[in-house]
Amino acid sequence: MNKDFKYNLRNNNRNTALFVLLGFLLPACTQTPEKAVEAVEDPSTAKTILTVQPETEGTPSLDIINEGDYIRSTKDNSWVEFELDVVIAGRYTVEVLGAATEDSAAVWLEDYVGNKDGRTYNITGAMPLDETEKVVKVDGSPLNQGTHKIRLHLNKKDTKVDYISFKLLKPHDVTPVTLSQQMQGEEWTIAWSDEFETDGLPDTSKWTFDIGDWGWGNNELQYYTANRLENARVENGLLHIEARREDLGKGWSSARLTTRGKVAFKYGRIEFRAKVPKEKGNWAAGWTLGDNYVDELSWPYCGEIDILESVGYEIDDNSGDGKAHASIHCGAYYFKLGNQPTAVTEVANMNEAFHTYSVDWSPEGITAAVDGETYFTYEDISNDLAWPFDQPQNIILNLAMGGGWGGQKGMDESVDSQSFIVDYVRVYEKVNVE
Repeated sequence: MNKDFKYNLRNNNRNTALFVLLGFLLPACTQTPEKAVEAVEDPSTAKTILTVQPETEGTPSLDIINEGDYIRSTKDNSWVEFELDVVIAGRYTVEVLGAATEDSAAVWLEDYVGNKDGRTYNITGAMPLDETEKVVKVDGSPLNQGTHKIRLHLNKKDTKVDYISFKLLKPHDVTPVTLSQQMQGEEWTIAWSDEFETDGLPDTSKWTFDIGDWGWGNNELQYYTANRLENARVENGLLHIEARREDLGKGWSSARLTTRGKVAFKYGRIEFRAKVPKEKGNWAAGWTLGDNYVDELSWPYCGEIDILESVGYEIDDNSGDGKAHASIHCGAYYFKLGNQPTAVTEVANMNEAFHTYSVDWSPEGITAAVDGETYFTYEDISNDLAWPFDQPQNIILNLAMGGGWGGQKGMDESVDSQSFIVDYVRVYEKVNVE
């Protein structure tokens, strides 16, 4: 099999085996989609022809119909469903060729339709279309190996789509090393760190760049870049993660650094010293994510520890005083259940003074602190859903823009850049001293 896939959403007389039914039809009209793959000249691609089941007398009108070289929605909020076989896990570029007549028309892709948690996994964000036939695309959509049941959503009537293609942008990074920190000793000692001492790009022996603009599960606005000094650089002993407005033809560019693919961690004190931006619309974070995350179905079961989350609208423009948030997410506790453990603490002069944010993570539980003052504790180790934290985690530093939380109170349109500045990142363990 191959790594790239192209789906033509139109009638094709050479292949009539696939029938796809659309949203909002009566249950009696539904059928299970079948798959049909047609060989093409380029051996690196496969093409699946999707056709709409013809209307029969007495059935309701279809929400999407075949029309020449396109499928076309006949009303708002329609969808068409198909299966995608992914051979290589990784981040994909998704392209859609289409056009629309309605204002605010857009399409988006939902992965893992019918998942056991009843969640909606939006893996592209809104991809806007207008009257001009064109290709719209997003980078970085996460797809694990295997068969995916996917819906193409069309939010406005008279939206036409010709094809969807999936092109591998970056294979999933497998982490070769896990450091397990002792937690029973008497003295804290550094097991791993980045002191950001060498000017230029961040140390790629320690960090991987996540790439793309698919919304990151939160409808975020930024395009995360790789190996780009404008968005991530070390200067004078400090890491600067900078979000830039109207950059690279995007609304915002920024950076997201992760240790995935380099090193994962199990237990220890994870600590970093940082200043956060204060402008409305930003969402700065230092956190961990389970090393077994591959795509959106992995979360929250892989576990997440939020060491610091900060949103700009909570920071006072004059004093710089703000709020630090610490949380955990896992199968037993996360947003859909509305029960994720979290805590908030006031932090003085958050954007101009450095503060130290940390978690102590042991087999007995997790605590979070700011400047050595503990304000969050989590101790439910009762089962795998509540405690995936006996498995390795990766460290992530990122600056997002907008999204469900960062953009909750709008964006500050007066600024063209915002920076999350980090002095160091350290992982400690407790050892006995003779």
